[in-house]
Amino acid sequence: MDLIKRYGPSPTIARFHSDDSFVRGVMGPVGSGKSSGCIIEMVSRAADQKPNAKGKRRTRWAIVRNTYRELLDTSCATFFEWFPPGVAGKWRVDEMKFEIRDGDIEADFLFRALDRPKDVKKLLSLDLTGAWLNEVREIPKVILDGMTDRVGRFPPVSEGGASWYGIIMDTNPPDEDHWYYTLAEEETPSTYRFFRQPGGVLEIKGDANPPKGAEVLVAGNARFIANPEAENLDNLLPGYYQTRVPGKKPDHVRIYYCADYGFVSEDKAVYDGEWSDQAHVSKVPLVPVQGLDLLIGLDFGLTPAAIICQKLQRRWHVLRELIGDGLGIQRFGEALREVVNADYPGFNVKIWGDPAGSSEVQTDERTCFEILEALGFVAEAAPSQNPTLRREAVASVLLRMVDGGPAILVDPSCKVLRKGFNGGYHYRRKQIVGEEMYDEKPVKNRWSHPHEALQYVMLGAGEGATLTSKPTSTDVAVARAARAQRRKRRSAWAS
Repeated sequence: MDLIKRYGPSPTIARFHSDDSFVRGVMGPVGSGKSSGCIIEMVSRAADQKPNAKGKRRTRWAIVRNTYRELLDTSCATFFEWFPPGVAGKWRVDEMKFEIRDGDIEADFLFRALDRPKDVKKLLSLDLTGAWLNEVREIPKVILDGMTDRVGRFPPVSEGGASWYGIIMDTNPPDEDHWYYTLAEEETPSTYRFFRQPGGVLEIKGDANPPKGAEVLVAGNARFIANPEAENLDNLLPGYYQTRVPGKKPDHVRIYYCADYGFVSEDKAVYDGEWSDQAHVSKVPLVPVQGLDLLIGLDFGLTPAAIICQKLQRRWHVLRELIGDGLGIQRFGEALREVVNADYPGFNVKIWGDPAGSSEVQTDERTCFEILEALGFVAEAAPSQNPTLRREAVASVLLRMVDGGPAILVDPSCKVLRKGFNGGYHYRRKQIVGEEMYDEKPVKNRWSHPHEALQYVMLGAGEGATLTSKPTSTDVAVARAARAQRRKRRSAWAS
């Protein structure tokens, strides 16, 4: 079959083509040729299908995108760049089907969107050779699971069956909570294979010096350089990535141009400008120090959370997070007791919780603190429930340096807490055109619960004490003197 355009796969996509795994995924930056590679892969497999008794190579493919608009604007548009309707095949818009009839090849490509319930229903009842899930970070895993049962069913065994069948996927990097990350990085099934393209740019970490002569690209407080191993550059305009980095948020650059897992939001992170994933996450697991108290913060509710810490002189170590989904305080307290007894035997435990825990539980006449006491924990209410005071208690620690290092280190196992720091715990942006305005209180979500637990334990242990205590006469005198000094300086500048 003759291509309208010349195709030359990048090294990663070439390895993707040569693999026969049942499910294959490829992840990379924008502009790296992922979608084109998946399109060529399907058509090539169609051409390689063994002929049936009548000499025809019959295949049927589904192309899946999360919304109808994106299906038309991206999946269809890219497909038609390679195989234009009326030239390479026939586009039946009423059926959202593209037919290729070229010699002995009979291949049908069915375009389906997940925001149309009737399409989803039909999709999960099709008999297919294979499927392409386009931009899978926006596709639920239930679709992948369902599609694995629909491929390999066409052509029927009576015609010899499919020479190859399976699912191919492409995506920009999702965050680490996504099912793609789990399958690609943690629990890869034996019949699955994942490919990762190099980013278009590389981040210069910390105080490291860039290579001599390299152009440094700045986004926010982060620095980047062009990646000499970037792929598909021959099909992009010169300086494609370099021109796009300035003016972007660092997380946008890391995900879309560096091809790193992550999460971008239009909302504002609660600790925007104070948290540094690179500085505040420990490079190695944190080990509890014998002889020091175990400090625990608790947030109650239907998604209770506990943050287990220690304070080593002036530096905090966040050792562990424990999060309950749909657990009442009784069952969550039992789970916490098991963790403390098994992993921290002999430690003296101090607990601070949400002051709202002093109220009676709806299903129990006891308060949350009384339930914890019955389980062997003596817990206190944190000094304040004020969200501003709680935030500032943690923010002050994030900004503090101790002996040349950060005053808080978080164990790498605390993934939900870390994701919250990176934007999951956020203020929602108000829908005001042309204005960047945000709600005053953080959004309540799965990331807010462990963060509120962290705030309670830090307030309870004394962080932000000056914020929650009444000012003394000395404090007032010092503040007055400081204001007088500022007025004096302003007068001097004015003159």
